[in-house]
Amino acid sequence: MARKAAAKSAATSADLLVELGCEDLPARFVSPLAEAFARGFTEGLAKRSVMAGEVRSFATPRRLAVLVENVALRQPDRAVERKGPKLIASLKDGQPTQAGLGFAKSCGVEFAALAQEDGQLVFRSQQLGRPTAELVTEIFEETLKSMDELVPKRMRWGSSDETFVRPVQWLVAMLGPREVPLLRFGLKSGSVTYGHRFHAPKPIALGAPADYVEKLRSAHVVAGLSERQAQIRKLIEVEAARLKGTARITDSLLAEVAALVEWPVVISGRMEERFMALPAEVIIATIETNQRYFPVFGRDGKLLPLFITVTNLRSKDVRQVIAGNERVVRPRLTDALFFWEQDRRRRLADFLPELDRVTFQKELGSVGDKARRVSKLVTHIAAELGIDALEAERAAKLAKADLVSRMVFEIPELQGLMGGHYARASGESNAVAQAVAEQYLPAQAGTPIPASAAGRILALADRLDTLAGIFAIGQKPSASKDPFALRRAALGALRICLESPLPLDLRALLKAALEHQPAGKRDDKMLGELWDFVLERLRGLLADRGIAVEVFNAVAATGSSVPADFAARVDAVRAFGEMKEAAQLAAAHKRIRNILKQAGEGDIEVKADAFREPQEKALYEALTRLDDKVHAAVRKADYTGGLRTLAQLQAPVDAFFDKVMVMAPEAELRANRIALLRRLDKLCRGVADISCLPGGSS
Repeated sequence: MARKAAAKSAATSADLLVELGCEDLPARFVSPLAEAFARGFTEGLAKRSVMAGEVRSFATPRRLAVLVENVALRQPDRAVERKGPKLIASLKDGQPTQAGLGFAKSCGVEFAALAQEDGQLVFRSQQLGRPTAELVTEIFEETLKSMDELVPKRMRWGSSDETFVRPVQWLVAMLGPREVPLLRFGLKSGSVTYGHRFHAPKPIALGAPADYVEKLRSAHVVAGLSERQAQIRKLIEVEAARLKGTARITDSLLAEVAALVEWPVVISGRMEERFMALPAEVIIATIETNQRYFPVFGRDGKLLPLFITVTNLRSKDVRQVIAGNERVVRPRLTDALFFWEQDRRRRLADFLPELDRVTFQKELGSVGDKARRVSKLVTHIAAELGIDALEAERAAKLAKADLVSRMVFEIPELQGLMGGHYARASGESNAVAQAVAEQYLPAQAGTPIPASAAGRILALADRLDTLAGIFAIGQKPSASKDPFALRRAALGALRICLESPLPLDLRALLKAALEHQPAGKRDDKMLGELWDFVLERLRGLLADRGIAVEVFNAVAATGSSVPADFAARVDAVRAFGEMKEAAQLAAAHKRIRNILKQAGEGDIEVKADAFREPQEKALYEALTRLDDKVHAAVRKADYTGGLRTLAQLQAPVDAFFDKVMVMAPEAELRANRIALLRRLDKLCRGVADISCLPGGSS
């Protein structure tokens, strides 16, 4: 029975393998091209209604491949229906008109074959599914076209006009054991692939797609990119342990190295002891960025004069390979040591005059101008926080000085960090040096904010100045471009305010930053645009932390512009939303808002002696009793307590709407009830706008 089922499956489906072999791809394109290659076939099969199983993507410097399991050998048949012109336009005196004949021709049938239903012509037919082998050619072409968009510059080779990232040298296309004929790049596809360029250069015949991974492995190729990354990480960790240390393995460097090798082999090397006089950041930046080496740290956390590197082959004389790696890194570290010694011959403050000759932005002046604006903003922020601004102001003055140092000119990613080192060497306080070093934190999502108070103020002021200046001159980000990294700047500013936390009104600080700008629009409209931009980043930041959009909108409706306070309100509203009273109270508040919208502006003074129904009197008494408690909680920023107190109004509010007609015919009675609702509405918006939350029936 099982054998019959297997035979049936084999007869109706098979694995699909398509491989594109080429000269070595640039490392940065390997992963995106592999994803696009796999996505193209996945979507191409789905678009044609071809059933398929698991999709596996493979990528090395020399190949991109996709293996789709259990692909149906044919498209399913499908019913086709097309509706044509109305009968009044298709027939005249019982004879077909040109419109009718034209529709029949477009359907490939005689006019008599068309049906007439509901006053118009209808064409129906059964379209037979095409063999999947025929469809693979179309899908392959569509996939290549979509991949072109990923690479700005493509190569042309030989006499052909066809282009790709690198010259294509072989093609494999198989559906089960059968070859699928593809003609591209002057090549015809087959079932022959190639292993490692040096360890296994001979052709490898594939009997079926399922052979692909293991046959390549036996030919010294680890085909899967993620598998190769995991293997490299493990090999590095083992080698580092042998060296009695721990390797620094960043995701970006690991991904780059995995895209450079097919058969990873790990070796280690040593740096000369004299280079250890350099700050660890300099050595790390030099060997990671330029050499793609992995630095090694001792058990005490200090950098060791060792590195680990990954090669693409197993050498017969590994000592020569190690010596070569050590020889290559030596001149780079020698240069870095020279820059370090030259820069430290001057005090950090001595670099400041040169900042006036470096343009920050044409309309916004020099880097020196920016530093002076940031310094003013630092003073403003420190005053808002009620702390001594002396160290933060000094750090702001020196913050950009290292941009004109020899070291940062050669290795720009060390900006700020080198400023911190040079500040200490110049005799500045540890607080000033730390703030200078921390000014660019957080560098990206997931990295820490500055640890020091002065560092947080400086980092915040720097970002706010950039945001205000670039917005003022009309160069805010578009949907696809953000050349000044303003989204990252806004997220960084928000994270500093949220994670410190700092009780700062960010909208007011942006207004101050705008006022310091030398050019562009600095009016309230521009401030509004700028704040909306920041608020949208806050929405995304809180959404990543699981905050629902309704909760965010409820707090945003209050106009809160203190991120730390905003987050506290959000947490309280989220907790409130889980209470059984929340949905009913939210629904009632929506109803109140609709009534008040129709009633317009008016008095909130309620006349207690004018009540007629016991339910309105009960609501008024509950409101009077709880009003002060809610406002007292809000003043103490006890938003959770305030909302819990507010929840006690749910029962009297429901009773009020069940028994009381708000829009009573008597003007005085109606006005008094509306005044009661205005007062209730104000209380319901004390912490957040409750009407924004999901509500039940009321």
